Amino acid sequence: MQALINQHSALRFIPIDISRFALEESAKSLVEEFVGLEILAVAGDYTDGLDYLKQSAEDPRLILWLGSNIGNFERQDAAAFFHRVHDAMQPHDRFLVGIDLRKDRETLEAAYDDSRGVTARFNKNILKRVNAQLGGRFDLDRFRHLARYNDDLGRVEMHLVAETAHTVAIDALELQIEFAEGETIHTENSYKYSQQEIEEVTARSSFYLERQWFDAEHRFSLNLFCPR
Repeated sequence: MQALINQHSALRFIPIDISRFALEESAKSLVEEFVGLEILAVAGDYTDGLDYLKQSAEDPRLILWLGSNIGNFERQDAAAFFHRVHDAMQPHDRFLVGIDLRKDRETLEAAYDDSRGVTARFNKNILKRVNAQLGGRFDLDRFRHLARYNDDLGRVEMHLVAETAHTVAIDALELQIEFAEGETIHTENSYKYSQQEIEEVTARSSFYLERQWFDAEHRFSLNLFCPR
């Protein structure tokens, strides 16, 4: 942000997030930190953000999609989403995307089953939400976190494994679910990409891959796309 403000003296930042509270807190902090920064926040999901892109006419725009959220899309859905972004852009706009790269099984499984249990708590939070919002009766201690890498599909698959056979009620759905010992709830996929797969999703969505950056160990990429 400071580099852009140094170049242009002013910058408009349009963050998009589902949490209005998070937007308000971060916007206040950033405006206090950076002189010349204007913030126009959009509280909503990706769809709301794309609708705003189509309506706005800032010139030019840099669209940031950092982290590796593309990995949570099935591959065909990732290409479809890229195509929707492309349709909301002008020729002078750019799209900067973080994409996690394929690597060895040991590295990936260790990252998604970390020794501090951060990912395990994140995964089990799904059950906490069901309990809180749908009257679920999940006992989180009866499930353990499992992350495994499917090399054929190039994705880390996250599961919650039932430690014992038991039944769980979800009151709001008037539902009783029977779990066998060892049965899993498949909660999330996180796809990893080869260079060829990045180029394929680029071509399918009518983008041109203008530039790439990699970390020192070539495990992660930042990709700058421009519309054709």
